[in-house]
Amino acid sequence: VLGRANRFLAKWVDVIATGFAGVGAGDQALSAKSLHVGNPVRPAVIEAADRPFEPPREGSVLRLLVFGGSQGARIMSDVVPAAIARLTAPERARLQVVQQVRQEDFARVRAAYAQAGVEAEVAPFFRDLPFHMARSQLVIARAGASTVAEISVIGRASILIPLPGSLDQDQAGNARSLADIGAATMLGQAQFEPDALADMLSQVLSTPARLAEMASLARRASIPDAAERLADLVTETAGLPAMPALDEVGG
Repeated sequence: VLGRANRFLAKWVDVIATGFAGVGAGDQALSAKSLHVGNPVRPAVIEAADRPFEPPREGSVLRLLVFGGSQGARIMSDVVPAAIARLTAPERARLQVVQQVRQEDFARVRAAYAQAGVEAEVAPFFRDLPFHMARSQLVIARAGASTVAEISVIGRASILIPLPGSLDQDQAGNARSLADIGAATMLGQAQFEPDALADMLSQVLSTPARLAEMASLARRASIPDAAERLADLVTETAGLPAMPALDEVGG
């Protein structure tokens, strides 16, 4: 979604590099200037993407990663442990959870998982989030542009809850980029409540093959070389010599 400030500035630029396809749709002038290059991701994400998706076998452990950033972790702490507590004992026994929480929610979330008998690693911050994402088989998260890009590049199934309240609903647009191709499930915050999430998790546990399909679709939609594409676009637009490929630097 092109925000209001960017729409205002767009009239003075030659090219608009976009992280998602379809930005400016419905506006011929914007569409003519737009080029989809993808969202650049950190080297740690590219490294984590080398780990292939491990489909959970029927009856085996399902690894779940939950995070929401500084604005979104509170609702994750309210909803996800409560949803998991609603699962049957055999379903709970199959879950391994890694969840980012706010410091003030740490004790109650850890206690909730312990009471439910669920193996969980809970922390206010994970330095190695791409590593945990690559180990996971399902991600529950907000839908910031970087988050969606990282989920796609690493190739994991996801349940995305866009942050509500923004004027341009940019996170909803980000989430739809994966939901519309079957790579993610998008839930509005009003629908993100324990009973609904428990039903979704129960369904995932009973039909794990769906996760492999979603992960494959997410990976297929990714642009892991977005940083190089953006650099090439900048140098081309500025009339500069082409940038060397990364594997040629220092060669």
